[in-house]
Amino acid sequence: MNPDLLLSAYDYQLPEEQIAQTPATPRDHARLLVVTDQTHHHHIFQELPDFLESGDLLILNNTRVLPARLYGQKPEGTAVEVLLLEEQQRNQWLALVKPGKRLKPGSKILFTALDPNHSVSLSAIVVDSDQATRGRILQFEISNGQSLLEVLDQFGQLPLPPYITETDSQPEQYQTIYADRLGAVAAPTAGLHFTPELLDRLQQKGIDRAFVTLHVGIGTFRPVEAEEITQHHMHGEWIEVPPETVEQIRQTKAKGGRIIAVGTTSVRSLEGAAQSGEIQSYYGKTTLFIYPGYQWRVVDGLITNFHLPKSSLLMLVSALIGRERLMLLYQDAIEQHYRFYSFGDAMLILPEARISLLKDGSDRV
Repeated sequence: MNPDLLLSAYDYQLPEEQIAQTPATPRDHARLLVVTDQTHHHHIFQELPDFLESGDLLILNNTRVLPARLYGQKPEGTAVEVLLLEEQQRNQWLALVKPGKRLKPGSKILFTALDPNHSVSLSAIVVDSDQATRGRILQFEISNGQSLLEVLDQFGQLPLPPYITETDSQPEQYQTIYADRLGAVAAPTAGLHFTPELLDRLQQKGIDRAFVTLHVGIGTFRPVEAEEITQHHMHGEWIEVPPETVEQIRQTKAKGGRIIAVGTTSVRSLEGAAQSGEIQSYYGKTTLFIYPGYQWRVVDGLITNFHLPKSSLLMLVSALIGRERLMLLYQDAIEQHYRFYSFGDAMLILPEARISLLKDGSDRV
C-alpha cells in the first residue's frame, strides 16, 4: 500500500523539552521555517512580509476560544471535568466528560462559580451519550434563565491542550489578536504569531487579508486511529466563509495573486467551501479530511505550526508539499531546536513548494 496512506508513516519522535509551554513574547518573535521550491531557510516570524508578495491574500480564522473547560461534581461529591464541544440547541451541549463511564443519562453535575460571590447557580443533566465523539449531551440549567454562553466566563476556563502542563501564559495569549467569533474549544494556533504591527506592515506591502470562521472542535484534535487513514472519518466542524471573503479570493486570483491560508483551520474552511469545484460562500459543517492525493481548489500557500505525530493536521500539510519532504523538514526542525505544537514556532510553505498532481494521481514537485 502507498505509505502516504498509512498512519505509521506519520510518526516521529520529539524530545519532551521541545513541546512549547509558553508562547514567544512578543508574539512575532517565534521562529519561522520558510519552505521554498527546493530548499528551506530559518527565520523569525516578524520577517514574514519579506517572503510574501504584493497582491497576496492572507486568510485568517477569526474564531475565539470559549472558556470551555468546567469543573464540577456529582451530588455525592465525585469530581467531574467537562469540555464543551458545541451547542446543539439552547443550553444543550455536546461535551467530553470525565469520568465518562459514571455519567449515564439522568446523572446530575453541579458547578461552582470561579467567584464565590457570584449569585447564579449552574448545573447540568446528562441527557444522552454520543457514539461518534464518545461524549455526552448535557442540558444546562442556569438559575436566572440566562444562556450558558452568557455566564460561561464565571464558570469556565480556557482549555489549554493536555501537553501544556507548566505554563505562565495569560488567557489572552491563547487567543489571536483578531478573534471575535466565540465558539472554538482550541485556538487556531498559526494565527497566534500575528501582532498589530506585523499586520500593518503586511498591509503596507500590499498584502491584504480576509476572514473565515471555523470553530475548532473535536474534528481538529481527535486522533486518527485507523492504520489505513482513508478509513478515518472527521467529526463535523462549523465553518463560515462569507460572500465578501469569496469575492476577495476571486479578485485576488483574477489579478494573479496568491491565497495564503493562515492555519489548517483556514485551509479546511476554504477547501470545504469549494467542494463543488469553485469557492462559494458557505455556512454549515464540514467533514472534509485532507490527505496526500487531495486535489487543491483554493489554497496556494500555508502558514502553520508544527503538529502532533499521526494527526490529521500532519496529513493535511503532507497533501500540500508531500509526506516525505514534510517529515524531513520536521526532523530538521527538531535538530534545530524549534518549539512545537500550540505555543510553538511556525512554518511558511510558499506556493512554489506545493506539489501538483499528475493525471494518474501521482505527484510531482
